[in-house]
Amino acid sequence: MSTQATGTVADKSFFGHPRGLATLFFTEMWERFSYYGMRALLILFMTEETISANPGLGFDVTTSAAIYGLYTSLVYLLALPGGWVADNLWGQRKAVYVGGWIIAMGHFTMAVPTRYTFFLGLVFIIIGTGLLKPNVSTIVGELYPEGGAARDAGFSVFYMGINLGALIGPLLCGLAGENYNWHYGFSLAGIGMILGLVQFKYGYKYLGDAGNLKTDDDAATIARKAKKFYAMIGLLGALIVVFGFLVSSGVWALTLTDIAAGLGILILVLAAVYFIYLLYFAGHTKDEKKRIGAIIWLFVLAAIFWSGFEQAGSSLNLFAKELTDRVVLGWEMPASFLQSINSTFIIIFAPMFGAMWIWLAKRKANPSIPVKFALGLLGLSAGFFVISWGAANATPGTPVSPSWLVVMYFLHTVGELCLSPIGLSSITKLAPVNRMGQMMGVWFVATALGNLFAGLVAGRLETLAPTSLFGSVAMMIGAAGIVAVIFSSRVQRLIKGVE
Repeated sequence: MSTQATGTVADKSFFGHPRGLATLFFTEMWERFSYYGMRALLILFMTEETISANPGLGFDVTTSAAIYGLYTSLVYLLALPGGWVADNLWGQRKAVYVGGWIIAMGHFTMAVPTRYTFFLGLVFIIIGTGLLKPNVSTIVGELYPEGGAARDAGFSVFYMGINLGALIGPLLCGLAGENYNWHYGFSLAGIGMILGLVQFKYGYKYLGDAGNLKTDDDAATIARKAKKFYAMIGLLGALIVVFGFLVSSGVWALTLTDIAAGLGILILVLAAVYFIYLLYFAGHTKDEKKRIGAIIWLFVLAAIFWSGFEQAGSSLNLFAKELTDRVVLGWEMPASFLQSINSTFIIIFAPMFGAMWIWLAKRKANPSIPVKFALGLLGLSAGFFVISWGAANATPGTPVSPSWLVVMYFLHTVGELCLSPIGLSSITKLAPVNRMGQMMGVWFVATALGNLFAGLVAGRLETLAPTSLFGSVAMMIGAAGIVAVIFSSRVQRLIKGVE
């Protein structure tokens, strides 16, 4: 480690943590501000009529939900090549900085009121987030070369930055977008990203050597890798353009829903092939294979969880807009405001859950990893049962109280805190040492799958009443949770010795 890096780690001026953590905290806060601020507007803008006072795109719910699912899933899928670029070509610091500017460009492109710029802006945000999202977390880890509890505590602080941005983004972007002009909200998301980039660049001096490219390759080898990578990206881009042309011209009769479903099947097949390779052809030991088997089980449960949880930005957002009484003291708050409830609960309860797991562990009563995943699914299911009940008598003329959504989001947050941070931690414990990065990529793939299917499920609001849709989701996820409970002891035997 360089002298500068050592000095950075020794500087504990940010609440007892390295000063560089503040730089990354606010970078991620502003990036999540932009992401969740725009996401809160996305499906509302797409479904808004083109002839209203604040015109949208006028898409039907099925099409809008498919676009939403494709967008949110690709954001996570591109984290895989984004991590590769950082590890092999640029370093994490450059990937974050370049990715952030691409994200900002995407938001400002969406601020131009045409359909073409709307879709182009989404493409920019997908690419930029793929570069930024996985790599800013890697830099956080590099600030704590000693690892252990210090690194865990640093990530806890960093996680608060994520949720602070997710709390503020829907409030400010939602107010600007829904109450004034959708494109003001998109612009505000871009401004937030630029603020994050400015302070990130200013904070370089506090990062020391963290985030710089670390490789044994010489410049010529890196150049060859870059040439091959950019050629592959160019070829892939050309194939996507040709595919888009064939679909838009009617040569290939596919709807956006068909494309989303096809992508989901393709991801599932590729994941299955990869897992088969790991189990039978990668030369792993018997114990490693057992743990990989456990990861496969957790992968499936995580994908199911996110397919329900990520209804927040789609079907639940539409429910908040159309069937929820949002009038407070004579003022109707934007529907997107309710997107901030989950982040508020996370900020409040995440420290409590962390303390609870430690307290239970000291008393030998800490639930196993598979049990926590099951609890996460059951909490999510309970939330959907609540909102299904609330939606039973909801109509545009007699909207229901926001308290139904508040209770639902509380239960969803409980489920998230049982599954999401536990999942990230479990991957680091279960993955073979030489496959750590790949296994973290697998976690992103599960999240991508969940987001994709969340969009497809939300599209059924076109033909199903909300109470029926939410009730069906509750029963399917609840059934998965019960199965997870039943098989938890068997899965735990696969990972014996891992707490």
